Amino acid sequence: MKRISIILILLTILVSCNSNSYKKASIYDFIPDEASIIVTINDTESLETNLNNNAFISSLSSSLVYKNISKKLKHLDYLNTENPVVISFLKDKNDSLGFTISTKQIANLFSIDSLPNHKVETLQIANTPVQKITYNNEILYTTFKDSIAIAASNSNLLKTIITKEDKNEARKKIIGTINNNKPISIILSNPEKNLVHSFFNSETLLFKNFSDYTSIDAVISQDEILFNGITKASDSSNTLINIFKNTTPQENELAKIAPNNSDGFLSFTFNNFNTLKTNLDAFNKKEDSTTVTGLFDNIIEVGSIFSGENQALVLNSIDVISTKDQLISENNEVENFRQIPIYDFSKPELFETVFYPLINYNEAKYYFVIDQFFVFARDIETLENIIANYLNKTTLSSRDYYKNITKNLSNESSILQILSNDKLKDLLDLNLNVHLENNFKDYKISALQFVYDTHYAHLHGAIKKNKIKAEANAVTELLNIRLDADLLNDPQFVTNHRTKQKEIIVQDINNKLYLISNIGNILWKKQLNGPVLGKIEQIDIYKNGRLQLAFATPNRVYLLDRTGRDVTGFPLKFNDKITQPLSVFDYDKRKKYRLFITQDKNVLLYDAKGKTVKGFKFSSAKKTINHQPQHIRIGNKDYVLIKTDNKLNILTRRGQTRVKIATDLEFSNEAIYNYNNTFTTTTADGKIISIDQNGKVDTKAYNLTKKHHLATTTKTLASQNENILNIKSNRLELDLGNYSPLKIFYLKNKIYVSVTDLQSQKVLLFDSQAKPIENFPVYGNSSIELDNIDNDNSIEFVTKGDSNSILLYEIN
Repeated sequence: MKRISIILILLTILVSCNSNSYKKASIYDFIPDEASIIVTINDTESLETNLNNNAFISSLSSSLVYKNISKKLKHLDYLNTENPVVISFLKDKNDSLGFTISTKQIANLFSIDSLPNHKVETLQIANTPVQKITYNNEILYTTFKDSIAIAASNSNLLKTIITKEDKNEARKKIIGTINNNKPISIILSNPEKNLVHSFFNSETLLFKNFSDYTSIDAVISQDEILFNGITKASDSSNTLINIFKNTTPQENELAKIAPNNSDGFLSFTFNNFNTLKTNLDAFNKKEDSTTVTGLFDNIIEVGSIFSGENQALVLNSIDVISTKDQLISENNEVENFRQIPIYDFSKPELFETVFYPLINYNEAKYYFVIDQFFVFARDIETLENIIANYLNKTTLSSRDYYKNITKNLSNESSILQILSNDKLKDLLDLNLNVHLENNFKDYKISALQFVYDTHYAHLHGAIKKNKIKAEANAVTELLNIRLDADLLNDPQFVTNHRTKQKEIIVQDINNKLYLISNIGNILWKKQLNGPVLGKIEQIDIYKNGRLQLAFATPNRVYLLDRTGRDVTGFPLKFNDKITQPLSVFDYDKRKKYRLFITQDKNVLLYDAKGKTVKGFKFSSAKKTINHQPQHIRIGNKDYVLIKTDNKLNILTRRGQTRVKIATDLEFSNEAIYNYNNTFTTTTADGKIISIDQNGKVDTKAYNLTKKHHLATTTKTLASQNENILNIKSNRLELDLGNYSPLKIFYLKNKIYVSVTDLQSQKVLLFDSQAKPIENFPVYGNSSIELDNIDNDNSIEFVTKGDSNSILLYEIN
């Protein structure tokens, strides 16, 4: 079953006929009132691949929830739509899991015949034609209404949603907060019957009491899950989130006192204790407020530090002297640890009495004070561990993994929970009703926070793999991304015009194109009509800084925007086969682009709007053009180069001959380079030739065979002859193997030359003196693309891994 089922598998079965209904409806109009989980999937294909690549989500497949949903939604294996899909889950009167699905009706949404061992019956429900489909002993009822395709797990549920009128205004408002640009959004409602037990490592902070509605937008990549959203409860509801009503979130500082060897913490902040206490009393339905000393008058944060089954309570004071004064009667020193006094505390139940249900700990028998923190615990050893880590500056706040997880969070929040991998596992076991075998050791900590605002709270969270800081010169594998099918071509980098960082683009053997972020999130997929020829170019046709992707397949020229959509007027369609990669020239760097399309002997010229450019004099060669047209600028002159096996045409911008070559030559298929202000390439018999701007030819015998390759910068020349690599005047004899063509890169004032031994699956990298880069070779199965993709101090490269995967490495 497809991996999409890990999180709530997609719609599969719907009617295959077309609707003639004219009423406009929403896919959200067919959600049961009792639904407890509502999932909107905006990009089914990308989400499926991202789920497939995320090890954290994959490890949840043993849960009862997953298995139950997988069985019930076995119908949903063969959905074919690019439109959003809504899946709603609920429990019926017998506590059995039911579901509904809705999406926009389109032609060929689903082919019934593609399902093995299925049975289809036609019946009427509420005067509506319905198909009852039985597949693998599971039944699904499907129909359509008002241009929406609808499915339900039982006939009563289908009848309810097609006959009811949606009057749930509160839910409509929360649906309106969904970010349609995110791959998946989840709404949690009907908390009394929700499948979620709790967000927190606390027996008293249960989801059924937490809020009325919670909306979560998630982004899933290989090594992390990021989520943002809101939670909202009506003013009249007795919910946990309303405890923070009329309070202002403060900076969460428990990480400054929580030891790095702890299991995390749960922090609550507020600007006024009396307001919080009033809300707590209302939640606990206390008619008479508990009489409280002034101990908490200057407290702005209270929380628990977790350590196994034990915990410590922390108060964060803005007036340490006043808070100490309130503890004047609790000054019986029982121990002094590293010059920090530890005192008896005679009211161990005080914190639970005052802060319940936020705090449910009544064993606070000892305490110490250090800076603004007042720390309480049931045993002295716990306090000593906290003191030692604080004095040694080994608290969570000092750890890189904490800084990394919190960079996606707000500095100030009403609730902040940080959990170690062990505590995260415990929480998942509780919610999924299973004992997971995976201990999630690669996920050092996770984070969840709620920031109370007027009448609602913002939600932010992250689950990330811990990345160990690499040693100097180390080569680290950052990503291993699996595609839906084997790779067709080598992955390359393209620029994200918003972030100025690089992303990865690659095509699989089904001609599907993928754009992947530099953290491994598959941003989109697009079905093409054929294989991409050569390199994908980027242009800015609107001259606004936004880049488009330009490339050719054998019968199309594509221009895609940032989201993978076709730019107006594209793709251009051609009956005759395109035989070379698309060439894009921007002569004066004024974004007045020229697109050169090669068809055997012929060259066609278009502008960036897909219109034919007239006036280019060169239209056809006498023989097949053996390399894509190139543009080289030397000094203030532009040269357009079009090469066949026996002629190099060096032309002006208008296609007129600019340089005549005095010598007859037989050319290889190698590119032409600007090397020392000459046009440098190779002959078919392996000689390196340099042609100056007057047409004079300089030939050098390099003893290259026909199976050779060349690459240069303006000052550095490298050549490859089977297993012999020449970089400048340095000669390297590599192990016998099957090598990819060499590539040359110039980054951070340094030359890099790469080849990949496809036989031994090794990527090799050398500097301009032919010295191997430290810690190479590494595993890889294609040529590499080398660049600084995230604007840090390291450089990265991408290559093919297994047949269906790409690898991203970092050179520290």
